[in-house]
Amino acid sequence: PSIQPRQAMEFTVRAEPFVVEVHGKSELALLVIDMQKDFLCAGGFGESLGNDVSLLQRTIKPIKEVLTRCRNLGIHVIHTREGHKPDMTDCPLNKLDRWPTGSRIGDKGPMGRILICGEEGHSIIDELKPEAGETVIDKPGKSAFYNTELEDELASRGIKHLLVCGVTTDVCVNATVIAANDRGYNAIVLDDCVGSYSPERHTATLNTFKAQGGIFACVTNSDSVVNLLDHLRSVENKINSLLASGKN
Repeated sequence: PSIQPRQAMEFTVRAEPFVVEVHGKSELALLVIDMQKDFLCAGGFGESLGNDVSLLQRTIKPIKEVLTRCRNLGIHVIHTREGHKPDMTDCPLNKLDRWPTGSRIGDKGPMGRILICGEEGHSIIDELKPEAGETVIDKPGKSAFYNTELEDELASRGIKHLLVCGVTTDVCVNATVIAANDRGYNAIVLDDCVGSYSPERHTATLNTFKAQGGIFACVTNSDSVVNLLDHLRSVENKINSLLASGKN
């Protein structure tokens, strides 16, 4: 065949302020951060703090579009969930006592104890529910790298680049992107697939990511990534067809 698999699956992700050269789809993973009921649903932790959860819900549709393409193409998917053990031994005091009683981590809410592993509110929303074979990382902190197996997971799979989605832009996404950069990973943040309770903080965080030539990350959008993944799927199908015809 005139198209060689290795050549065909090397591709470029165009973003601001730099492009990312990917040498095979196995180098790329989709990281979906904290799309949990406690943050996105009425009655959850986010709303209990006085936030408008609809500002996060707008991310669901574009994330689902990207997630579907990654699944179809065989790109590894990693979900994270922020939460703590039922006995809360992994929850530091400074994280516990800065909110009023009734809206603290571990307090009883409409979906069970707030941000406690195993409770309904801790679970990922139904629209983005993990599938078999996808990695789920439970994290006790804001960064997905803090006190988790994420770094080992990425290294064992040879992953070098992360498509980053999830919430919130200025807190857990921010902490995770900075930690990824410090560890040598290219974070590619999809601006319509991350959300904040504050539009101002959302914009400021994205601008910080890509400042000074991309000090922490590069930024693109779901349409660009969906178009790229659809093209890669088309190329892969063409390769498979050519290889199959060559065997006959």
